Amino acid sequence: MAPIREDMTRRYPFLPPGNDSGWLPYLWLVYLTQFAFYPASGNASGIEWAVTLAGVAVFLPLYFWGYWLRGFQTLWVVAALGVLGTGFAHWNPGASVFFIYAASFLAKVSTELKPGRIWGWLAGWTIFIGGVALLLQRSPVFWVAGIVFSLLVGTMAIVDVRKRQMYRRLAMAQEETERLAKIAERERIARDLHDLLGHTLSVIVLKSELASRLTERDPARAAQEIRDVEKISREALAQVRAAVKGYRSAGVAAEVEQARGALTAAGVDLDCKMEACPLTPQQENVLSLAIREAVTNIVRHARARCCELSLGAANGAVELRIRDDGQGCDSVEGNGLTGMRERVELLGGTMERNGARGTAILVRLPLGESL
Repeated sequence: MAPIREDMTRRYPFLPPGNDSGWLPYLWLVYLTQFAFYPASGNASGIEWAVTLAGVAVFLPLYFWGYWLRGFQTLWVVAALGVLGTGFAHWNPGASVFFIYAASFLAKVSTELKPGRIWGWLAGWTIFIGGVALLLQRSPVFWVAGIVFSLLVGTMAIVDVRKRQMYRRLAMAQEETERLAKIAERERIARDLHDLLGHTLSVIVLKSELASRLTERDPARAAQEIRDVEKISREALAQVRAAVKGYRSAGVAAEVEQARGALTAAGVDLDCKMEACPLTPQQENVLSLAIREAVTNIVRHARARCCELSLGAANGAVELRIRDDGQGCDSVEGNGLTGMRERVELLGGTMERNGARGTAILVRLPLGESL
């Protein structure tokens, strides 16, 4: 595939831009010597040489024009070469070479036909050559060469066209795969940065506000909160760098402890019940981010006083439940909840959200399964 791409970046005289045959079209012109062989071997007159050169002069533009045409348009060149070969066939057996060139161009029509149909067209072309030979009563030298080499050259050309078409499709598929992979990676980074920074910045704001209120009443506690802000900021920087490379959480237990700290700073009590579950790394990562997003929303919007968090296995699935007693909300999901749902569904799980009384989120993942 690489050589084809390299050739397509070069420009060849008389050939179209993006030609994927390279310099080979010039090499195939060597077979035109067959047309000049018979006049040279028979002491042809000046008129015969003039007619021969005129035939070559007509052939060359048709030949190079054939490389500019696509699909059924190429039939114009095939027909013109058929007429040229028929016109010279009555006195020059070497004119059969024009039928062979036409057979090679016939292969380009295969891109417009259903698989297998082109072979019928090639067979019909050889029948046409035989008909010309029979009509003009030409020697076997003419029709054997025309039919046999038209079949050989036409078959090779058809296979080559099909192969190049397949390479182009593979190249397009590869480019599309790379494009989709880049889009997926950008979306992953966007989701992870949203979850990471949304949670961390919320904690920083809460602790900064708390430190501001404690400055006069409890300077030591205020200083401790500021040191926590500095520590959290450094951790956030490391997490952002990790997200760009491919974020992986420290685990559900570590995420629960971070959630506890954020909720405590917001004045929300956490009631946590955790059971040991056999989680895969992908599942643990998704559950950790789900906890982070849910807690961030509680801190930012819920105005809650209590949060319940539980993790356990039930009915062949691991279930994560997070509920608060805040104001609740049934509005359209934002980027964070949408990203959470996408992550869960990628692992074959489901996410349910109820905002009637407070906000309750239930995440189910197939137990012990991964991507």
